[in-house]
Amino acid sequence: MRTSAFLYPWDIVGDPDAAARVADLGVQQVTLASAYHSTRALTPRHPARRIVTAEHAAVLYPPDAARWAGRGLRPYRQSWVASEDPYAEAAEALAGAGLQVHSWVVLAHNSRLGAERPDTSVVNAYGDRYPWAPCIAQPAVRAYLTDLAAEAAVRGGTHGTELESCGWYGFAHLHAHDKVAGVGLGEAAQYLMSLCFCADCRAGYAGHGLDADELSRAVRRALEPAWSGPGAPEAGWSGVEKLLGGTLAAATLQWRTEVARGLQESAVAAVRAAAAPEFQVLLHADPAPYRSGANVGVDPEHILSVADGVVLPCTGADAAREAVLGPFAGREGVLAANLTVVSGMGGSPGTVRRDAEHAASLGANQLRLYHAGLASGPDLEAVAGALSHLGR
Repeated sequence: MRTSAFLYPWDIVGDPDAAARVADLGVQQVTLASAYHSTRALTPRHPARRIVTAEHAAVLYPPDAARWAGRGLRPYRQSWVASEDPYAEAAEALAGAGLQVHSWVVLAHNSRLGAERPDTSVVNAYGDRYPWAPCIAQPAVRAYLTDLAAEAAVRGGTHGTELESCGWYGFAHLHAHDKVAGVGLGEAAQYLMSLCFCADCRAGYAGHGLDADELSRAVRRALEPAWSGPGAPEAGWSGVEKLLGGTLAAATLQWRTEVARGLQESAVAAVRAAAAPEFQVLLHADPAPYRSGANVGVDPEHILSVADGVVLPCTGADAAREAVLGPFAGREGVLAANLTVVSGMGGSPGTVRRDAEHAASLGANQLRLYHAGLASGPDLEAVAGALSHLGR
């Protein structure tokens, strides 16, 4: 089973031993961030630092000035890694250690864009903007994300890409100092809180026979019990239908699916047009089309007709892997099971072998490990041990 570890360029740049250390884990590939959102990250083995603060979403390479000249939306450059091209520097070191490098591109997740251009953000039914979530229904946003996908994916020395957040982002974010857990919003309520009511989405709803004002009122009515008192949070698509009503729910999902598919198709096409013929394009995904976030909701049959495969969240109980891998069973393409191996982030490095073998029994044919740069020494030792015995 081909295995790739996630890394940031700052895990490698400035550490002459880092690439060999990653290769010694037993992985064949690295998924290296080329466009990423804001974060604060540990670098527990770096010889010169322990914390990197990526203050805003940025590209980790010098963007092409000609591509972005005169554009209202353009990528931000990073300033926290002492390198003109951190991605290229890290990729070269990793390739020198015998590892194949694929890019890791985060698209519709950008708080700085939302702060500087609030008109680009998702707007919920209450009129609140989500600055971390660009609305992918807006033509300017779609054009920006499509060009960003092509540029950030196809870097020198890169053999493939993984597109994260290539679809709708919404309420769930893990924003800095989040204070949103006081009310237990279930999966269905989070869907309603993620519906966008910007001008483009309002027009889109109208095209599907909905009055946007009436829809926003219906969403607020459906959510009122969550704010006024305790209640069992509704889960799954049936929960959305229960809260909003089947007809309204179906119409909102039809619009959002149409928009997300359009972005995914155009982004993948743009990457393919810029890349060599054998360049691999994967999406971080979830097989429930109504879900939003880093792992965007998709229809398995459709997404595998567009991309070469998917990376699926497979950390947790066996039932969680079965839920995401099951809908892809028997289909052609890359099915990469993504396992968190940082114990401090809820991962289970000690069960990597068992979890990987269980995923393989469900159809997974590749493995992703999140995240080799963030994991502790003991976590990495457990991973190396598991990979040395995987498949035996």
